[in-house]
Amino acid sequence: MTDALTKLLNSRDWLLADGATGTNLFNMGLESGEPPEFWNVDKPDNIRKLYKGAVDAGSDIFLTNSFGGNASRLKLHQAQGRVMELNRVAAEIAREVADTAGRPVVVAGSMGPTGEIFEPMGTLTHAAAVEMFHEQAEGLKAGGADVLWVETISAPEEYRAAAEAAKLAGMPWCGTMSFDTAGRTMMGTTSAAMVELVNKLDYPPLAFGANCGVGASDLMRTMLGFAAQGSERPLIAKGNAGIPKYHDGHIHYDGTPELMAEYAVLARDAGVKIIGGCCGTMPEHLKAMRAALESRPKGPRPTLEQISETLGGFSSASDGTGDTSDAPKRERRGGRRG
Repeated sequence: MTDALTKLLNSRDWLLADGATGTNLFNMGLESGEPPEFWNVDKPDNIRKLYKGAVDAGSDIFLTNSFGGNASRLKLHQAQGRVMELNRVAAEIAREVADTAGRPVVVAGSMGPTGEIFEPMGTLTHAAAVEMFHEQAEGLKAGGADVLWVETISAPEEYRAAAEAAKLAGMPWCGTMSFDTAGRTMMGTTSAAMVELVNKLDYPPLAFGANCGVGASDLMRTMLGFAAQGSERPLIAKGNAGIPKYHDGHIHYDGTPELMAEYAVLARDAGVKIIGGCCGTMPEHLKAMRAALESRPKGPRPTLEQISETLGGFSSASDGTGDTSDAPKRERRGGRRG
């Protein structure tokens, strides 16, 4: 039986994913440090509104509010015993929204990083990571998710553990890493190394790519890095809506709907199949992206010069591939998608 995402991928040249979770929920009153996953049970109407915002803006795929829904993350809030419940409810609300959309819409069960570091630098073992991801996957599966969506990963070991968990759950999956340190992930993975990692998995993702990171320009440079490896597997791009700026005690992203529309077209022309936004991306950005993708003809693969001229300059001189520079690793801002 063909899964819902594969069916949609086979029927279209590109698919629009969703935008930010955190930015949208903060605008609804989520407090800093409050786990968004609690709102699945405590404020389901807000989560319904989050999902519906993406679908109404034209998203073909949207992610569940379960990014930090693993035992390790929830333990910080004494909620490690609620993994199944919070993930299942996240997917149930999503299923209801998708099923009333009037067109095929895919529910993707969001699974973010555990927040722990693997042995020998840290204490996380492969078996423990697989167990955590598997528990979360089963909750999302029980709630009716079509596909698992592993995102914002920086360690190859964690990506491999998530793949194994998806296999145990019997679920198709997609997986993105976050390239935010001179074209590499926080743990040093390059775009070329990620393609190699994906190709060696015995249970590979339906699609792979990058999310979050620094800004749309850097994310597009990573996309060209993937494309250069000649992978036939569909690519995913979920770039932030510009660069975060601090105003009046709040983080705002400076990317306009017009900028995100340009990014979406460049991503499509670069060969990306699933295009969405990450931090700062609101329904108005998604509407502009959809309109541009539908109205503008496909062009040639963009050059680095075109990308920087259209979306702004790169944050580093190198994309991390083909060099041996040990770029300074910076801490991720909070580590939460959106």
